[in-house]
Amino acid sequence: MSVLPPLQGPEVFTARRRRLAARLGSVPAAVFAGDLVPRNYAANIYPYRAHSHFLYLTGIHWPGAVLLGEGDEWEIFAAPPAPDDALWVGPSPSWESLAAACGVQVIRPLADLPDALVASGGAAAIATLPAIHARSRVLQASLLGRPWGLHDESLHGAIALEAHDISLAEAMIALRLIHDDAAVELLRGSAEVARVGHLAGMAATAPGKRESEVRAAIEHEFTARGCAPAYGSIVSVSGEILHNEHSHQVMRAGDLLLVDARADLHGWASDVTRTWPVSGSFSPTQRAMYDLVLQANLDAIDKVRPGARYRDVHLQACRTLTRGLVDEGILRGEVDGLVERGAHALFFPHGVGHLLGLDVHDMEDLGDRAGYAPGRQRSGQFGLGYLRLDRDLAAGMVVTIEPGLYLVPAILDDPALCGGFDRDGTLNRERLAAFADVRGIRIEDDVRCTADAPEVLTLAIPKTADAISGLVGGNGDRPRPD
Repeated sequence: MSVLPPLQGPEVFTARRRRLAARLGSVPAAVFAGDLVPRNYAANIYPYRAHSHFLYLTGIHWPGAVLLGEGDEWEIFAAPPAPDDALWVGPSPSWESLAAACGVQVIRPLADLPDALVASGGAAAIATLPAIHARSRVLQASLLGRPWGLHDESLHGAIALEAHDISLAEAMIALRLIHDDAAVELLRGSAEVARVGHLAGMAATAPGKRESEVRAAIEHEFTARGCAPAYGSIVSVSGEILHNEHSHQVMRAGDLLLVDARADLHGWASDVTRTWPVSGSFSPTQRAMYDLVLQANLDAIDKVRPGARYRDVHLQACRTLTRGLVDEGILRGEVDGLVERGAHALFFPHGVGHLLGLDVHDMEDLGDRAGYAPGRQRSGQFGLGYLRLDRDLAAGMVVTIEPGLYLVPAILDDPALCGGFDRDGTLNRERLAAFADVRGIRIEDDVRCTADAPEVLTLAIPKTADAISGLVGGNGDRPRPD
């Protein structure tokens, strides 16, 4: 594939590498970009995106490349273009111009990397991080003796690292937790692209259409602005399926459509969810639950302040939801006691959000090492155990705030989860039955912690029930996408 220079200037990446080197001291680091991944046959590849740590430090999507250096001295090693690349993929910039564009000293052939590693002190002296792509892992193992197994996709625990690799992981986490001005610029841009996409999705919604038509309208706007979905878009009337991969159903009047669609702008992600009625009108029960989730969203956002523990932000959303469920007669009991027992997780089983940056779930390739502060670990309680982030917030961090309320059969039909709440009368199933047309509601915003009030990067995407109702199906004077 043709390699393009970074969108932003070399000073951005030079400054990031300098800050990284200051944390590492005299330890050199090797950061792998990841390689092409084929499907079906070798020439049929999935769309390529560089591994985020490499992208953060160089701004370049370069299959198979490796960044190596320390202090102010950094080099990129890459495979030279094939003789017929210009025929098939067009010309690429010269290596000299690419080096200047991302501020490294030189770009050298990948075949020179073994000797460069020896000159840097040998494999034992080099810090690195486990690459996502299998071919890069083979290269890492052969060069550095790091025989990592398959990438750990679980929610729990930290990726096993040793020696200098731990130092690199901690340094990278510290840098990427607090976004610099260049990152914030692209995060705001990604949020704006998401805004246009969601407005298009609202306008395309109508009874009798398929979910896929709404998804196409959203992703059309992403593509038109040079973006891709940052994650597989969720566009579904089955909102109780939290990570629904399918958009094949016909939408009907009375359905709620849950849309979790986010844009990738030059590697930087937004992550936005809105839920709207297919017909443009909420039923009374849908409106009651929608307003409850919205209040939980607003209450949690208000707690995004420097020094606040993110776990407490999550618990604030839990308390707001629980209070509303008690007011509606669905749960019985005292709010704080119900939250302590985890009763809210029958309807809100996931965490209130996660880190956001170069990835939708930023730095989760490093497991809980990134999401959980030292000395903190996941709860064993159902619901709270799915919380992806438990750090104290600081100015410059960007997180999602995404409370939801779902009627999930896999939870509500499970005696192990519901039995105690059924037996003591906490869960009022008779009252719950009145809300059967509420399958799933989630409202998600991207929020930047600042020294003052939180900055909601996705504030321009309508989320009040009245505002959304006026936009569905092209109703009303909807905001122009541009």
